[in-house]
Amino acid sequence: MSSLSEQLQNLGFRANETTAETASEAVQIDKSQVVRIQRQTKGRKGKGVTVIFDLPQQENLLRDYAQQLRKSCGVGGSIKNGTIELQGDQRSAAQQFLEQQGFKVKLAGG
Repeated sequence: MSSLSEQLQNLGFRANETTAETASEAVQIDKSQVVRIQRQTKGRKGKGVTVIFDLPQQENLLRDYAQQLRKSCGVGGSIKNGTIELQGDQRSAAQQFLEQQGFKVKLAGG
């Protein structure tokens, strides 16, 4: 009788191994550029949203940051056209989160 791992390999499953190759595939993020945070209401029937511009255009990065921001602020949001939108006025919370991640942040607009 063979072990469970051998049976799984026979079925086509492989063990999830972490190698130096997967670690080197991690993309470096340019955190030197300024990220802008703005509150907008135009075209939203008076409802305010916080929009985060100029983040690196990496889909996985945007998805992860949007998820963490939504969870920490306790609001809904989405990713549209390379920007993160959060419901309500979340500028200070978003600024604090992005500064913890190492970005330079400026509040844009009024």
